Amino acid sequence: QVQLVESGGGLVQAGGSLRLSCAASGRTFSTYSMGWFCQAPGKERDFVTAISWSSGQTYYADSVKGRFTISRDNAKKTVFLQMNSLKPEDTAIYFCAAVRGTPSRGRYDYTDEYPYWGQGTQVTVSS
Repeated sequence: QVQLVESGGGLVQAGGSLRLSCAASGRTFSTYSMGWFCQAPGKERDFVTAISWSSGQTYYADSVKGRFTISRDNAKKTVFLQMNSLKPEDTAIYFCAAVRGTPSRGRYDYTDEYPYWGQGTQVTVSS
């Protein structure tokens, strides 16, 4: 089992940047694929990006391609989300998620592929 704690959220102006971190507990972090999802008020939780446990393959939602970058540091048991060129529509709570190995259906963008979730960190982008 793994526990996840996000940090790094805050208030930023449009065009600005933020770097989110997700620190994981446990000794087998390197065997977990990691994802970031976001949820705006009154909306469903949406996929943002993910990184596989083995090859480090990354996946991005079309809306963040070229602006957001996911990375991981297995020694520090942390996954990062670098968010650049932020837009007001990026405003949401951002959640870190983990799944052991590869998602069972191979769908890194499905919330139900991830059994472990953090509490989330608020990102607010002002116009």
